[in-house]
Formats: sequence, structure tokens, C-alpha cells
Amino acid sequence: MTTRETAILVLEDGRTFTGESYGAVGETFGEAVFNTGMTGYQETLTDPSYRGQVVAMTAPHIGNTGVNREDDESDRMWLAGYVVRDPARIPSSWRATGTLEEELAGQGVVGIAGIDTRALTRHLRERGAMRVGVSSVDTDPAALLARVQAAPRMVGSNLVGEVSTAEAYTVGAEGERRFTVAALDLGIKRNTPRRLAARGVTTHVLPASSTVDSVLATSPDAVFLSNGPGDPATADEQVALTRELLARGVPIFGICFGNQILGRALGFGTYKLAYGHHGINQPVKDLATGKVEVTAHNHGFAVDAPREGATDTEYGTVEVSHVCLNDDVVEGLRVTSDGRTRAFSVQYHPEAAAGPHDADYLFDRFVDLIEGSSRPELEAEGGR
Repeated sequence: MTTRETAILVLEDGRTFTGESYGAVGETFGEAVFNTGMTGYQETLTDPSYRGQVVAMTAPHIGNTGVNREDDESDRMWLAGYVVRDPARIPSSWRATGTLEEELAGQGVVGIAGIDTRALTRHLRERGAMRVGVSSVDTDPAALLARVQAAPRMVGSNLVGEVSTAEAYTVGAEGERRFTVAALDLGIKRNTPRRLAARGVTTHVLPASSTVDSVLATSPDAVFLSNGPGDPATADEQVALTRELLARGVPIFGICFGNQILGRALGFGTYKLAYGHHGINQPVKDLATGKVEVTAHNHGFAVDAPREGATDTEYGTVEVSHVCLNDDVVEGLRVTSDGRTRAFSVQYHPEAAAGPHDADYLFDRFVDLIEGSSRPELEAEGGR
């Protein structure tokens, strides 16, 4: 039986929970959020969008299927800390190569187990996401609270550079290559280029600091803006790049953080949600079709755009395309010009790893966007 140290979790308003260490023994700080997914803990742990966050799982039993290399969405775990109620004692899966607790410890992720995660979740829903500390080395709540209140807030945090690839790399199309896409890595998950590859798309994954010249040097048929962590209000460099691409008529598809980047490039603001959307069971309505999709989310910020009507911008007419049925948050944008879609984005994760596949069709929509684009200006600059 695993022997664990006493651990405490202290929120910035002083609310304290006492449990046991889970994963690495140590101390960590971040933004407390709760994830409502009943499955997919490994994909959550390796999603770069969780950088800087201490994630509490609302599902009570975590670690039941252990860990394996196939389900990782990146090369490492990115979150600041992990909170569970009842960790599995013995994993049961033919795919498992180890236990979750061993992997957490091996990667230095500080966690806490055995606390009332339902009470923690209700507190965050009522009071909003806030800074938090987890410690299994100092169990003095007052001392930990002082360090929590001195920790940086998520608002104003620029984290994209911490998770983006340092060097460009390419994921080839499956079978015959139909198109080429340049993906700006703001915290991309592995399943995104896989979903594009399945549609005959070769993806060049580029660092978040890429210039418009380096993006166009890949001869892209379109550009993809990925998911990622932090406050979109700090991403001025990526917003400027997106405006350059829009001005040149490059087709664009953005998800999550990429949706917020596109929104800012079009002239909209962004704002912090009370406690965000984190999980794989969020209902979203496509306003064009009336269809309701169950979708995977991980975002604490949203685009501030009018839910009804259209907005004229220098890049075309913009409409809100999707809304969340839980709280009416903007979940998608569509840019049209001369009667054609030029760019679109969604706030959620159509690659859905883990999660439902209701929104997988959006990758088909992206391919349709590329097929319907005529961009002689790119051809003149050496494009396809």
C-alpha cells in the first residue's frame, strides 16, 4: 500500500482542504479549476492548455486505467498541480504501462488526494476561479496562504512561449497529400495534425513566435491557430500575425486560444470567465444549423462579441457561429467576404482527445474552406 504524506490545499480566500500527497511530494501554485470529464485524465494532464492551472477532477475515481504513451497529447504533463478524491489503488487496462501516481511523481507533478472535490468544485462555482497552493512539505495553512496570495494571477499571464515548440516540424498527410497547412503552435495537441492528416493534409507546426514570412515560406493553403494557455490579451504578437494573414486573404481556422486570437484580430475584446469551461461534456449550439453538439472544452477566457447580428470589419463581415447553451458564451466566429467564408473559429476542441466526436466535422469544414479559396496573391509570393 502506498504511504503518502499529509498535504493541504489552500485557496486564496483562505478555504483549506486537508488530504494526502498524490504524485510528487512538494509545493505548487496556480489557478484552481475543475474538470467535469468522466474520462480522459491522461489527455488532460498532457494538454498544454492547462499550463499554470491546478486541476481538480470532479469524477471521484481517477487512475483506473493507468497510463500509456499512446494517449499523451504532448511530450509531458503541463499542469501546475492535480487534485483527486479517490485515486485508483491498482490500474486495470491491457494498454497500461504504469500507474498514474508513478507518472505524476516521475514528472514532478505535485498533487493531493482524499479531499472533498465536490465541495471544492461548489466553492469555485460560487466564488470563481482563484489562485491556489498545494503543499505536502509545509502543512501550515496560514503560511501557505501568504504564498498563494503572492503568486501571479492568470489574468495578464503570457504562457504561450512556455508551451510552444522551439523548432518547426511536419506531420505528413495520410495517403495522397491534398493540401498544406501551417499550424501556429500556441499549445497544440497531437490529435489535431492527426485529424488533418486523415483528410490528406500535411501540417507544418510552427513556433508561436513565427513571422508572417516564415508562415508563408511553408507555402500553406491555409493557417491553423491552435489551442493554448494564458490570457489572450497578452498575445499581441500572434494577433498582429493573424491580421497580416487576414489582410492577405489566407484562409484561417482557429480553436480555443486560436479563437480568441482571431477574435482580437477582428477587433473584439476578451474577458475572464468566472470559472471557465473545463471538461468533455459542454453543450454548444451551431447557430447556422440549429444542431447541438456535446463538446470538449478547456478555456478560462472568452471573446466579447455580439451574439446577434453581424459586425463589419476591414477583413469582412463577422458573425457569432456557436454559443454555449449553459451560459451563452460565444463559442465560435465566422468571417465572410464576397459571399464566401474566409476564416472561422470555435472556442472548443474538435480534435476531442479525450471527448465526444460531435465536432469532428469542423476539420471537413476547414478542408472545404481551403477547396473554395482562390488566393492568387499567395501564388505571387511563392505559395501553392
